[in-house]
Amino acid sequence: MTDVIVIGAGVCGTAVARELSKYKLSVMVLEKEEDVCVQTSKANSGIVHAGYDARPGTLMAELNLKGNRMMEELAQKLDIPFVRNGSLVISFEETASELERLYEQGIRNGVEGMKILTGDEARAMEPNLSKEVKAALFAPTAGIVCPFELNYAFAENAAVNGVEFRFDTEVKNITKTGNGFELDTNQGVYRAEYVVNAAGVYADVLHNMVSGQKIRITPRKGEYMLLDRGVGGFVTHVIFQEPSKYGKGVLVTPTTHGNILLGPTACDIENREGTNTTAEGLSEVREKALRSLPGLPLDQVITSFAGLRAHEDGHEFIIGEAPDVKGFIDCAGIESPGLTSAPAIGLYVADLIAALAGPERNPQFIDTRTGILDPKKLSVKERNRLIRVKPEYGNIVCRCEMVSEGEIMDAIHRPVGARTLDGVKRRTRAGMGRCQSGFCSPKTMEILSREWKLAQSEIRKSGKASGIITGIVKEDRKEDSE
Repeated sequence: MTDVIVIGAGVCGTAVARELSKYKLSVMVLEKEEDVCVQTSKANSGIVHAGYDARPGTLMAELNLKGNRMMEELAQKLDIPFVRNGSLVISFEETASELERLYEQGIRNGVEGMKILTGDEARAMEPNLSKEVKAALFAPTAGIVCPFELNYAFAENAAVNGVEFRFDTEVKNITKTGNGFELDTNQGVYRAEYVVNAAGVYADVLHNMVSGQKIRITPRKGEYMLLDRGVGGFVTHVIFQEPSKYGKGVLVTPTTHGNILLGPTACDIENREGTNTTAEGLSEVREKALRSLPGLPLDQVITSFAGLRAHEDGHEFIIGEAPDVKGFIDCAGIESPGLTSAPAIGLYVADLIAALAGPERNPQFIDTRTGILDPKKLSVKERNRLIRVKPEYGNIVCRCEMVSEGEIMDAIHRPVGARTLDGVKRRTRAGMGRCQSGFCSPKTMEILSREWKLAQSEIRKSGKASGIITGIVKEDRKEDSE
């Protein structure tokens, strides 16, 4: 019997797991995919929202603000990139009534430092803004973070502190028992006293297995376009348009790695795995992004992608013990600002379980983590010294992003290490450059094969249904000649 099972290894599930590892509890994370950060957490805007757009008095508003305030210290402790670059909500209307509403709402939520600017004042901050912009709401406390690295950092730190991770483990059914829960999975039965439901777009499915008070999650698809790092600097703040009923709209933002990101769209769908891009969606991204910044160099788009947000009907986080199921803790309806709120959500859920279970604190808890070594940040002298000790750091595998074999090996052998091409990509950026892994994939596959002692035919891009090698040409020819 495990004390706590967390279902889902996205950013909220791993944040909860890390906070729970501060206690003397046995904690296990079950994830149906092959790795951390495979679903919603890998496909979002990477924005740390200031907190002006959540309804005052909601849990969403409270945790958005708290998560924002936690992010800087957390980024330092977990060694992840974070930039508090501020955001602008732009308006094309002569009247700034919507901006004034957001401003007043932000004040009520406790957001600091906001200002309503004229169009000229906004363009002084962002010279490439459209001349159509009449006003803007400036929020200096907004920022950007790498969503992958935040997710991996939570998971690695949790694992170092004793949390177990079980991948390729899909929960099929949950049964309430006398002293806890039985979870039927494709890998057997697991038992726990407490269950945390952090299953993203599937959170309602799991909740409704055990609770008579049903909830509904709608997958809301958002499509994105990513520009090459060569255009970095075109925009320095997060640029939003006035929000609609479907969310914050199409934004333009720099990333922590120097790219520019455009999106997302917002389209409610039924397919909980529907992460395909569409011509219509990408056309909408282009059109709306160009209205904000007419000079955007869209000839520098290097990839597009889509992700799903777990939209709850009331647009509110559902976090807490199910009213009719003791010990079943929901972490559901986590859409924007879920990434911002994740540190606070982790703390909130852990405090709840601590109040229920009464565990002792873990005196050996390690609250820091060191990220993957990036030789590009070293001096020439330091880098040469590193290469002499470990020559793999001198072997460049991904030339677009200048990622070395040593970095890929580090990504593989870390706690909760990479097993797929996409796992390596998100941890090291190998394959994230202009060629989108066109040249580095074979070498990365060789390294994965060697380090995991697997045949290259067993290496996947992402998940079981993403095999790359289907046969060996020379062997096939030999068989044909016989």
